[in-house]
Amino acid sequence: MMWKTRNDLLKFLGKFILLGFMLNFIFREAWIYLRKRKTHEPHPVVHINMNMLSAEESDNFFLYDGISLFQNKSCSCQNMKNIKGMTVYHLQENFSPNEIKSVKERRKMELNHFQSRYATQNQRTLLAVPNSPLSYPIYGVEVMPLHTILLPGLKIHRPDDEMYEVTLRASLGTLNTFAAVSQTVVQGRGEKELMISTLKVAFLNYILQHITYTSSTFQMQALDIVTFELGSHAVQFPVVIRQPTIAKLYDPGADRKISSMVTITTKTFLRYHKLRILIKSIRQYYPDITIIVADDSNPPEKLEEPNVEQYFMPYGKGWFAGRNLAVSQVTTKYFLWIDDDFIFNEKTKIEKLVDVLEKTNLDVVAGTVDGNFFSFRLLLEEGDEDGDCLHWRSGSYHQLEGFPNCVVTGGVVNFFLAHTEKVRNVGFDPKYNRVAHTEFFIDGLGTLLVGSCNDVSVGHQKKDKPSDPKVANLEKIYDTFRRETQDQVQSKLALLYFKNHLKCFTRR
Repeated sequence: MMWKTRNDLLKFLGKFILLGFMLNFIFREAWIYLRKRKTHEPHPVVHINMNMLSAEESDNFFLYDGISLFQNKSCSCQNMKNIKGMTVYHLQENFSPNEIKSVKERRKMELNHFQSRYATQNQRTLLAVPNSPLSYPIYGVEVMPLHTILLPGLKIHRPDDEMYEVTLRASLGTLNTFAAVSQTVVQGRGEKELMISTLKVAFLNYILQHITYTSSTFQMQALDIVTFELGSHAVQFPVVIRQPTIAKLYDPGADRKISSMVTITTKTFLRYHKLRILIKSIRQYYPDITIIVADDSNPPEKLEEPNVEQYFMPYGKGWFAGRNLAVSQVTTKYFLWIDDDFIFNEKTKIEKLVDVLEKTNLDVVAGTVDGNFFSFRLLLEEGDEDGDCLHWRSGSYHQLEGFPNCVVTGGVVNFFLAHTEKVRNVGFDPKYNRVAHTEFFIDGLGTLLVGSCNDVSVGHQKKDKPSDPKVANLEKIYDTFRRETQDQVQSKLALLYFKNHLKCFTRR
């Protein structure tokens, strides 16, 4: 398009600009109208599903090897009895109807006493307060009985615009401050309740920075909940009162020889012929290591061997009684437990097992017997007043970090290295006087961390029929003690019910 004059061009541009303003106004008004209309339109109704998953659906979320490990204190073994390969023991059935009521009453009384002494003190749940002007510690405050500590992290976040009154309250200890201030500012020094009043936030925080807590009772372990209040704001935080365990150290010697760190322990009964083969094989690889033998044979035979300690017991006293006796005499950091019919070979490297316990937090670590790896898991479900549920499953929990040939598990074979003091804390119940193995690891559940390695092995002596009639007769007598009667099995299951507060035990 061509314009004849400059005025024509200016007129065209003016009309174009005017048209732009008009279009902008129209679109703007239309947008405002649509926005208002949308704002006033009713929101669509949204139906919120607030139903809970069924018990079966929720259980499937937390299955471990077919066991629901969601902690709701309502375990049951009933739904496992039809699973192929599963053995289920309802332990109450090992008592007669006439005695079960009395047994339950005694068990409940003993459980209450046990829980009052050993149940964890840190069971109270503390919830964080939203939008609080208070800073305070939430974890890690610990004091020894009758000792004093500074309470860390106490502070308020407010401007200087009013009189502030702060209250601190304890139940198992007393409160004070290192700040040198008058009684008009701090009241209740050395009492369970401490009150601070001041206009200056900086001054208040200075006092709070130097608040002390003194444990006023001597307890091995307890939990105090301290309350921290400012006006309508109140928070709580835990103070753990704990007496540290005094160290009990074993000197490994300057050379750290295996014989200075490990004692070999075993229990024998009527099998001196096998015991002597075991000792001979040990001496081939560890000539000066101490061997402790607990012996309830009859007639007893004295072992005339260097570095062998033999302790005699009443005839047939029992398997776990012998274990207790042997371990009680250990004076080294570790002991190696073996059966009296094992045999050492070139794969029996005690040093490897020592290395595992020295470099991890395991308490017990096992090897294999004739290359056969054996371990099992113990899974405890909390139950109601009728008892808990315990499940035995073969296998392990997971690999042991740093040791590719080792796993973390719940129980192992009778060839293991253990921390002497830790096992003594669990002990071997002498009531198990015949066949018993899993029972030791059940008693140690929650105390012993157990592992197993497949690169250390001990041999098992061949079970050839003895040619010596005397030895053959002893083996025959031994076998009668080795086999459990139905009454003895029932007695073991009844012990699990009462002593370990279990209502059922499953095994697969």
